[in-house]
Amino acid sequence: MTATASTRHVLQCKAHPLDCRTTTRILGVLNVTPDSFSDGGKYMAVEDAVARALAMRDAGADVIDIGGESTRPSGREYGSGAAKVARQEEIDRVVPVVKRLHEEDPELLLSVDTYKPEVAEAALKAGAHIINDITGLRIHPETAEVAADHGAPLIVMHSLGRPGAMPHGQTYGNLMQAVCDGLEQAVARAASAGVDDIVVDPGFGFAKSHADNLRLINALDRLTALERPILIGVSRKSSIGAALGTPDAPAPVGKRLHGSLAATALAVQQGARLVRTHDVAATAEALRVADAVRDPDRLSLD
Repeated sequence: MTATASTRHVLQCKAHPLDCRTTTRILGVLNVTPDSFSDGGKYMAVEDAVARALAMRDAGADVIDIGGESTRPSGREYGSGAAKVARQEEIDRVVPVVKRLHEEDPELLLSVDTYKPEVAEAALKAGAHIINDITGLRIHPETAEVAADHGAPLIVMHSLGRPGAMPHGQTYGNLMQAVCDGLEQAVARAASAGVDDIVVDPGFGFAKSHADNLRLINALDRLTALERPILIGVSRKSSIGAALGTPDAPAPVGKRLHGSLAATALAVQQGARLVRTHDVAATAEALRVADAVRDPDRLSLD
């Protein structure tokens, strides 16, 4: 059967479908890293990571997105960018958490935030369901083959450069055209490798200025032409802090919740169907209202 825009919004996560057609889905962020910008060092122990994941599940997360290598950018706010992590070290951080969560709740969908095929392979064998590649297959296109071999959906993000060293001073003649073109190429790479279910992420906070990040939200509906589910990740990012304060004096990370929720709701109105967040409970409430605004009939009002 030929896939349509509608059927492409039902992700087959191995044997578990994730329907993104009418309900916006939440990916809860779980960083098992010492240096992530928001929660680095909090969940390095497997027990702490598992407890955090299950708490996010209970708060409304549809997927737990586990990362073993920080993508913290270099720049004025965060200093030097995140250090590269060796493949085996990333596997050693991620796989024990995936295994434990799969044992605790086999129905809980697990995504792994990695661009390295070896890490993707180990995580999928351990029980993960989805791969989230923030490089859009630019660095390791073979990651798509790993996802295809396991029947796993693949998230591809628009970005430039390498994780931890992305050029935030990048200027674009036409921002949305560049993002659309980059994601179209990433989708083509994934599809040619045999991946059936592909999610596109415009890369809010990656290789874009504060103003360009906000422009992404305004023009997010341009990505619907790709006929793939759109994921947005604005949670606690520096552009939210700049909008709440100033670029020179941004609101601190812990004070960005309400700004993150505002940007998330606007992104949903513009077509986002998956949201990556640190703040699951608050985001779940915001999305219930955003989805109800998109489809008031779901409330069965007289």
